[in-house]
Amino acid sequence: MPLLIGLDIGTTSVKAGVFDASGRQLSSVGREYRISHPAPERAELDAWIYWTSAVEAMRAALAIARRSSGTQPVVAIGVSSQGETVVPVDAAGRPLAPAMVWLDNRATAEARDLSERFDDATVYDVTGVPDVNPTWSAAKILWLRRNAPEIFRDAARFLLVEDFLLHRLTGRFVTEGGVQCTTLLLDIRGGRWWPEMLDAVGIGPDRLGELVSPATVVGTLTAEAAEALGLPTDVAVVAAGMDQGAGAVGVGNVGGFEASPGSAPTSFLPASSAPSIVSESTGGALTLQASVDRHGRDATRRTPVYVHSAPGRYLYCPVCPTGGMALTWFRDNLGQDEVARAADGGGNAYDLLTALAADVPPGADGLTMLPHLMGAFSPEYVPEATGVFAGLTLHHAKGHFVRAVLEGVAFMLRRNLELLADAGAPATEIRSHGGGARSPLWNQVKADVCGRPVVTLNGEDAAVRGDAMLAGVAVGVFPDLAVAASTMISVDRRYEPDPATRSAYDDAYSRYIRTFDALRPIFVAAATAQ
Repeated sequence: MPLLIGLDIGTTSVKAGVFDASGRQLSSVGREYRISHPAPERAELDAWIYWTSAVEAMRAALAIARRSSGTQPVVAIGVSSQGETVVPVDAAGRPLAPAMVWLDNRATAEARDLSERFDDATVYDVTGVPDVNPTWSAAKILWLRRNAPEIFRDAARFLLVEDFLLHRLTGRFVTEGGVQCTTLLLDIRGGRWWPEMLDAVGIGPDRLGELVSPATVVGTLTAEAAEALGLPTDVAVVAAGMDQGAGAVGVGNVGGFEASPGSAPTSFLPASSAPSIVSESTGGALTLQASVDRHGRDATRRTPVYVHSAPGRYLYCPVCPTGGMALTWFRDNLGQDEVARAADGGGNAYDLLTALAADVPPGADGLTMLPHLMGAFSPEYVPEATGVFAGLTLHHAKGHFVRAVLEGVAFMLRRNLELLADAGAPATEIRSHGGGARSPLWNQVKADVCGRPVVTLNGEDAAVRGDAMLAGVAVGVFPDLAVAASTMISVDRRYEPDPATRSAYDDAYSRYIRTFDALRPIFVAAATAQ
């Protein structure tokens, strides 16, 4: 029975999983890394860490899988990654500087200049991005042109993380719309580069990857990659898109039979299953995904539109820069006791922290957190926003702070569900994935705050599962995504909203919004004064 590998390169970790053709996940391995912040607006990582971590994770996942699968052959690897992160490389694909991680906000002036040249309406119509800001890759590349001219001059290509891994695996400089859709460089309707934006940034298409469609086999392993992984060179490598699109595939959020005008119908899941499903990922960031059939549905023009990893589809995809990262920050800086206990064999530090929060009532006894540790993005773009604990009294203890973190992220989720509803994609069910979905308490808090059932699925990571599904379809293990989904996706647990918490959470949510609205002008003024 053939084996499939899913590989997802996230913001703070690499995850790899091995699956067989019956849908069984044979292994799941992650490797964490820490982003460098050499200045307040900067977020960087040595790009080689993406590759070495990916190799370590895949080798470890394969070693575990071999214990139950024996010598069954690996036939394909599906690769997805975070978006927007820029890796300038030379002609051999060697990084010339640290990767500018998508969280990096140094390109503020460049974003402002691009926004003066391209109005928001044009940007949204062409790219699906509601506004121009420093997150997007175009602004980062323009920053390099102005502030690091030697790197800009010597860079043969400006790659995204998926592109970098695809080159390391196959030797080809290839990219696809699912990961390029938030660069500002891609016309997402036409599936081609946006010439006017490339001119504004100062590059040509030859300094980017060759564009292919999502879920495409881009090649097979080079001899060097095969040796590093302990695999033969005939293993196919598939471009599975951005982690948001791959994750949506991995939870069955791929829409129905509707098709874009002029395109052939797609045969994924029954249409009746699609409109009510919104998926959310609480990984490093908090992101939401709603599958739609075309760009142009949202009359409000506020909802980001991505190219889906499922061919022929698009995604509404609101993004909040810090989601699970807020809890990681708390663990690393204020949870030393729990980290020490975990190191001594006392369990998982996250579980120890959330156990403290479980004894705190809904609303955290008036303690409110704004989890904007790297600025606020959706539904309001306020890059100057910071994290805040408000309402602190002598009564509050560590458990209250943890509860406030969990609830603050859930409040961001509710705000963005309201955004999606306004855009015509209301949710009657939330499918939750990412590291945060491992916490039963957090899942229940989300269900209670949002008033919607939260469903978790079997398997560690939806993006990794989606990668393997897309790889399996690309090489013919599955005839289409409908069969892949029915084979590989199964429900683990369903969390129903508790009506008894509704009033407390409505009050706490209102307090969260009032706190943000009151502090918004202070955030902006403080940033202006610096």
